[in-house]
Amino acid sequence: MFRKIVSTAILTISFAAAAPAEAKGKVYGDGVKLKTTTSIATLQATPAKYIGKKVRADGVVTGVCEKAGCWMELSDAKSGKGITFKVEDGVIVFPLTAKGRKASAEGVFEEVVLSPEEQKEHEQEAKANPGHESHHASAKGPTYRIRATGAVIY
Repeated sequence: MFRKIVSTAILTISFAAAAPAEAKGKVYGDGVKLKTTTSIATLQATPAKYIGKKVRADGVVTGVCEKAGCWMELSDAKSGKGITFKVEDGVIVFPLTAKGRKASAEGVFEEVVLSPEEQKEHEQEAKANPGHESHHASAKGPTYRIRATGAVIY
């Protein structure tokens, strides 16, 4: 009996190791096609180098839009830095259950610039929802995000 259990466990491990990366997680939008990952710390340290370019980042989901699932924030385990992946409402809906899970996501890196009206709205939202402001630009300086085309949440 012991021998049979061990054999089954080895078979399961071998199968999991052979599965493609996207098969291990739930795919959103176009999924993740880029093989090269750019660290979130690198994106934030040298943003001008990446504006307008398609990038992939991997991390842990630390925030999800609670109203429409239209953005999620990934944070890098090494640096603790985070970046927001934003989509048009309803195009991709990131689930609240993604928080705390690992994810890979990709899209076009962009600088976020708000009009004075949008800035005022942002400030009001930030006061009403402390800690849920990372997906917006702020008066503190340039803010960057990724216009998401796809993701895989593991």
